[in-house]
Amino acid sequence: MDIHSGLTAVFEQHGKDYIAYIEEIPGVNTQGATLEEARVNLREALELIIEVRREIALEEQAGKKIIKEEIKMVA
Repeated sequence: MDIHSGLTAVFEQHGKDYIAYIEEIPGVNTQGATLEEARVNLREALELIIEVRREIALEEQAGKKIIKEEIKMVA
């Protein structure tokens, strides 16, 4: 299954620093001293959230009969 839209990264400048978050996924937020640092940190925050959610899902799904499918994001 493909979704034909990406996620939206938002960067707000506060003084010399930036805060960053992904509009569609609560909890994926970070900051950086530069725009590039905020971009790198945001990608890392997204990866960590996905990793943790997968671990939680595995615990919740233990012993259940389930079907899993990969969803690919198409830019």
